[in-house]
Amino acid sequence: MSNIPPITCLRSFEAVARLGSVTAAARELHVTHSAISQQIKVLEEMIGVILFVREGRGLRVSEDGRLYALQVRESLSRIAEATQLIKTQPKSTELVVAVLPSFGFNWLLPRLPRFQQLQPHISIRLQANLTVSNLSRESVDVGIRMGKGDWDGVEKRLLFHDEALVVAAPHFNGGELPQSPEEILSSRIIFNMESWRPWCQAAGLDIDVPRSGLCSNDSNLVLQAVRLGQGIALERRSLVHDAIQRGELVQLSPVIAPYPYPYWLVLPNRERSETKQRVFSNWLTDEVAEYLNKLDHGSKTVR
Repeated sequence: MSNIPPITCLRSFEAVARLGSVTAAARELHVTHSAISQQIKVLEEMIGVILFVREGRGLRVSEDGRLYALQVRESLSRIAEATQLIKTQPKSTELVVAVLPSFGFNWLLPRLPRFQQLQPHISIRLQANLTVSNLSRESVDVGIRMGKGDWDGVEKRLLFHDEALVVAAPHFNGGELPQSPEEILSSRIIFNMESWRPWCQAAGLDIDVPRSGLCSNDSNLVLQAVRLGQGIALERRSLVHDAIQRGELVQLSPVIAPYPYPYWLVLPNRERSETKQRVFSNWLTDEVAEYLNKLDHGSKTVR
């Protein structure tokens, strides 16, 4: 490692090459003008290459310097990423759970107090994101994903299959709620990114429902609009079941449609997380079993 220049020299050089000014680099790095000049001089002497051409009172990066700057910039970026990664590694008493915002808000969050009561020594950090993240790269202990389960490099366990149903606020349309499929489809609809066609087919209607009006890729926003009485929505049962039980939402029709993407528990291969993963996995499995049992013993719906 003796050929690696001091990091201060590399940072000073990269800043000057990028900003085109010693003064600007000194301002960015919060050091003096002379300190930047000295660091560049040390670097040039160490590698035996002229990195900047002195032109009057200014500097112009040489061709060798330009190529070197690109490589140094990339290396410094990787060092920064590695530093951030190690800083965000979960602590032994912290469990980082990656989850979709909608599932986290509507299904997982109301149940987490039971986990915290059973495992008070483990703190939970929820990492909500709409995209499928690289769990190993982002230092996540456990992921709850929705999809086909075709992810590489992780252990995955099926949690449950979902279904879609139509909901509204009790006060929607002055309390005069649509009931038949035709009345539902003629109502004001708040759209998510899912197609209504499977539900229409389950209702015996061979039609497509074009998106118009309000639409969002976040089910939390869709359901909030529904709660405000702005329209009806076709949403996953996992997201609306508890709200229906509380009377905040109403299921408008017994017609339901199977949802194509089930929920999965995803575990990255990380030795230091095995105990926390096992504890959370066992708890989550019990919660899912209780949830599905309530659905089985609840009001039966026509499929």
